[in-house]
Amino acid sequence: MVSRNIYLQLVLRIVFIVLTVVISTYLFFKESYVGCGIGILIIIAQTSALINYVNQTNRKIAYFFDAIKNEDFTLRFPEKLSVKSLEELNHSLNMLNNMIQDIHLKKQAQEQYYQEILRQADIGIFTINPKGHILFANPTVQELLNYRPLNHIKQLNQVDQELYQLFQKLEPFENRIYQLGNERGKQDLSIKCTPLTIEGQDLLLVVVHDIHRELDEKETDSWVKLIRVLTHEIMNTITPITSISESILKYFKKGSSNTHPTEFSKDQIKNTAKGLEVIKDQGNDLMSFVQSYRKFLSVPEPEKELVSAKKLLERVKLLLEEQTDENPVKIEIGVHPKELELYIDSQQISQVLLNLGKNAKQSLEGQENGRIKFICGINEMNKKFIQVWDNGVGIPPELLNEIFVPFFTTKNSGTGIGLSLSKQIMRLHGGSIQVLSDENTVFTLIFD
Repeated sequence: MVSRNIYLQLVLRIVFIVLTVVISTYLFFKESYVGCGIGILIIIAQTSALINYVNQTNRKIAYFFDAIKNEDFTLRFPEKLSVKSLEELNHSLNMLNNMIQDIHLKKQAQEQYYQEILRQADIGIFTINPKGHILFANPTVQELLNYRPLNHIKQLNQVDQELYQLFQKLEPFENRIYQLGNERGKQDLSIKCTPLTIEGQDLLLVVVHDIHRELDEKETDSWVKLIRVLTHEIMNTITPITSISESILKYFKKGSSNTHPTEFSKDQIKNTAKGLEVIKDQGNDLMSFVQSYRKFLSVPEPEKELVSAKKLLERVKLLLEEQTDENPVKIEIGVHPKELELYIDSQQISQVLLNLGKNAKQSLEGQENGRIKFICGINEMNKKFIQVWDNGVGIPPELLNEIFVPFFTTKNSGTGIGLSLSKQIMRLHGGSIQVLSDENTVFTLIFD
């Protein structure tokens, strides 16, 4: 509506100017110079009025946008004018100003709401630009790093030089664990980075979290699980020894006196020999259990070297296929890219893969079309990985948090040390081992 009225105003003014020009020209050729002079004056006045009208409209629009740019919403245009089109234009500009002001206030309220959430968060959050300037830092991160205010990562040099070096080399999607020591003690900090682009500027969002409490809780939980398993295994071994010892002791003592050798029957001697054999076997089992515990605690540091991933998986596949099995299993390998190399201790990682492969074969017992896949590649975090996949019986959800506990096992045979030993080997390699079990079971080895 406003643009239509302005358009009509401009057309009418131009039409009047053209008519005045035509009339003035006519009077000039009729040698009516006085009338022609008056016409020229009218043309000048009309042109001046047209320019003033256009400039007035442009100035109002320019003032309006300058005010919006400077976030000044106090600008108001008069709405009672003699010119209808300008009155409607002013009214529209005032309405638009009110709408933008409402949106701006809502945006400010929303921004304050989110900033308050970030300030109250129990994890440290801050953003860094490519030049190292810290654009935002919530109170938690300043408390964790014991420095305020944080404006540039160079300030971290005063907190801890190694921490400063770490932040200088931070890359997007990088995760780090850093132990920070100060007068308040030691803190285990988890540092995670995510890239952001805001208004064309590349930023790095850094989340810092003190995981010391979580580590303590997990450590306590691990000890509870380990003690429970150790107690179970030791009691299973000692209980028969105690029971058989009491039975044999009854043969040798009656009340407070010892039994005379001539009083033993053949059955008692036979039972005594069998009982001693059982005690010996249980003792050997207990010794084997202790040896496996020592083995778990004495894993040597890996001797790393560059190893062809394809050759590693082919060797593991060959070793698994050589094991006699009534129910043959199809074993597949895949390496992407084919020339991929891993910086590992090949003997230790082969041990891990063989253990996972044996577990997979056991889960496929009695199942037709059993398949095991060994897949090696590079994930989206640019980390090298090996996956061991099988389509056998999955792991019950309630056991997923138990399977890496030393000596925990659901099998009738075995020490229950295989997966915990595998986890220990991966930890020494600076990596991790993860498991997913739904329709299929997938163990993933991730290398740093």
